[in-house]
Amino acid sequence: MLSRLIPRDEQFFDLFNQLAGHLKTAASLLDHLFAEPQRTTELVKQIKDVEHQADVLTLSINTRIDKSFITPIDREDIHLLASRLDDVIDRLDGTARRVVMLHINEVRDPAKQMAQLICRAADHIAIAVTAIKTPAEVSAQATEIKKLEEEGDAIYHAAVGALFAGTPDPIEVIRWKEVYETLEIAMDLCMGVANAVHSISIKNA
Repeated sequence: MLSRLIPRDEQFFDLFNQLAGHLKTAASLLDHLFAEPQRTTELVKQIKDVEHQADVLTLSINTRIDKSFITPIDREDIHLLASRLDDVIDRLDGTARRVVMLHINEVRDPAKQMAQLICRAADHIAIAVTAIKTPAEVSAQATEIKKLEEEGDAIYHAAVGALFAGTPDPIEVIRWKEVYETLEIAMDLCMGVANAVHSISIKNA
């Protein structure tokens, strides 16, 4: 009875969409970073700005959980989805900063390919988050993200294997293995978001 008298705080869905939008922006900027290394300084700063905005938004979501009397979905699920979206953005920021720390001045094709896959995964995540009340659509987007993750795994394994072929420069191996690994983790985190959205969507159908 009380839940009928006090409206649920539906604003959380809009906040999720905003956070997914930040993820799309960060992924697009990272894609540009690996495509246009001459813009590294500019793009790394832009990604950091997006990461900061996402942190502020995630904090506001968590604060809102405490203040909302009735939430549209379980509080734990709100926290889970917000955290997983923010984790991907944090990882993309970390990837961009590694490009600077490791003095990456050239771009290798596997890194470009993995960044492109992450960008595409972010697009699917945004669609899934928007469609969170429609389990069939969320499931379709999660399936596409899974395909991208598997493609990313294949690129990662081939790229790391190639680093150790012949008589490689140890510094180059260290440098690029770190870059490939952080890109691969970002892709895995995208899959984590997809799983969270899918689970929440089915649970609240």
